[in-house]
Amino acid sequence: MLPMTSVSFITQDRAIQKLYDMAEDKCLRNLQRFGRDRVLVEGGGYEKIWLETQPMGGEMYAKRDMTAGLNNQLLFMRTQRADGRLAGSIQHLPDDTVEPQFNKLQGFCFPWSALNMYYLSGRDGDYLAQLADCLRRFDAYLWRWRDSDGDGCLESFCVYDTGEDNAVRYGAAPVYCETDTPPVDADVVPMASMDIMSFSYAARDTLAQISRLTGDGQEAFWRGEADRVASRLRERLWDEARGACFDRDRRGQTMPILTHNSLRCMYWGSFSQEMADRFVREHLLNPEEFWTPLPLPSVAVNDPAFRNAPENNWSGQCEGLTYQRAILALERYGWEPVVTRLGHRLMRAVIDGGYVFTQQFDPFTGAPSRVGQYSHQVLSGDSEEPIQDAYGPTLLAVLEYIAHIWGVHIQMGEVWFSLGSGPAYTYTQRWGDHVYRIESTGAQAEVWVDGKRCFQSPCGVRLICDEEGHLLRTRCIEQGEHGA
Repeated sequence: MLPMTSVSFITQDRAIQKLYDMAEDKCLRNLQRFGRDRVLVEGGGYEKIWLETQPMGGEMYAKRDMTAGLNNQLLFMRTQRADGRLAGSIQHLPDDTVEPQFNKLQGFCFPWSALNMYYLSGRDGDYLAQLADCLRRFDAYLWRWRDSDGDGCLESFCVYDTGEDNAVRYGAAPVYCETDTPPVDADVVPMASMDIMSFSYAARDTLAQISRLTGDGQEAFWRGEADRVASRLRERLWDEARGACFDRDRRGQTMPILTHNSLRCMYWGSFSQEMADRFVREHLLNPEEFWTPLPLPSVAVNDPAFRNAPENNWSGQCEGLTYQRAILALERYGWEPVVTRLGHRLMRAVIDGGYVFTQQFDPFTGAPSRVGQYSHQVLSGDSEEPIQDAYGPTLLAVLEYIAHIWGVHIQMGEVWFSLGSGPAYTYTQRWGDHVYRIESTGAQAEVWVDGKRCFQSPCGVRLICDEEGHLLRTRCIEQGEHGA
């Protein structure tokens, strides 16, 4: 029996309350039946589950619906090919069957979220064994097929392998690649890729964590294997002078475009602390590059390859998916205050844009983009043209930033109470037999566990506890050692 979950958030800030309530309501539109399984699709016109978004999205939504959250992991494991390849996307067909699609890798926001679902869903040993087998097989597939030149650096074969739709940097690369061998007539691919290398790192890092949990004696082996990937990533793709990673084209030439993809590497954990700190300090927080009025463009705005294109295009505009991934990317390297700042910027952009949860935003104005024929549309101001709405990564990013600034988050067996300053609020997370609650004036907060007041604290910090409410450590979320 899966634990029942629910979330309640009540704040005196009317705009934030409306934002929260609308995000909750619009997420319900993205719950669908895929055969016998209830899943959370990407939404905003994207009616499939994609490997780059929906395992992560399902794990985040497990705060509210554990069944959908778990199914978003299990469907990818159940449809894994015999050779280990995972579907890049899964579609529900009119005859009520599901179709796994193997024409792109489509990102890999899966292993960390799938492991956290082990904790959230009740620590099922069979599930953990299934996940370990899945990750071993997928990692083996990558190294069997995605190092075509044998240089120890895994490759992207097509645009959708890394989910960078219409990105200028991919040149004339094919959108899809239906073979296990690279295209022979493209100008850029096979591309030595920091993303694909990080897929392998994330799989191996998670396998090391699973080995620790099971005590199978393989933890040191998988940790060594993960470290080897990280070392090769740094050796081959990291530019020490510039403090960021850069992919290499099919001829081995460095592609000098400064993309946000180093932040993706941080999401997967493949950077060292020093590498992550340099990218954040020198690039992410640089207003001439990524810290624009609305931060996190896909390409640094001063790079010649930047395009402020409002259609589905990863050449420049800020993506809801990047905001969703940035939470884990920054928190795992100790940049919690930046998460808080990003959350406030994103929430303000959505509010100022009319509470529209779209895929992309203009980095200079914060205005929502993606005009076109999509489901769940709203009109764009005085225009007759509809604008995309109910895009899942943006919806979930907003809800997660609220949880990480003013709420409760359950992660890898820990319970995080984030006591952000600002408006007075109450946040309650029900998880199985536990009820975790924060009652805050905006300056002082109380933490309650199962009806018992456990802590009182000034706002601006995060209290990290075990599941019973015993304090393990604290973190600053509004200012910290990084000076963010």
